[in-house]
Amino acid sequence: QVRLVESGGGLVQPGGSLRLSCVVLGSGFGIRSMGWYRQAPGNQRELVADIGTGDNANYADSVKGRFTISGDRVKNMVYLQMNSLKPEDTAVYYCSINFSGIRYWGRGTQVTVSS
Repeated sequence: QVRLVESGGGLVQPGGSLRLSCVVLGSGFGIRSMGWYRQAPGNQRELVADIGTGDNANYADSVKGRFTISGDRVKNMVYLQMNSLKPEDTAVYYCSINFSGIRYWGRGTQVTVSS
């Protein structure tokens, strides 16, 4: 059974940094893409960043230059380094993978940017 577990969320002041981590359990090999999404209250879930099998990263315009996604396909881990955080980055962040054509989601981790 595939399971994703996120960690690293929390409360940070504007301009600060956080690093989110996600471990993928039970998948073995065959992950096609890994990514991070977020959902703020009242908003739809949106893509933050993802990486495919070629390890080419794709970012939402709102986070380009501030966030960096990376993955370790041996350890089945995916990370999101978030710098220069803004209040509008406040949301629940979800890890997601495409494994053998099926999308899986973690339960999410709260990120709150506030002074």
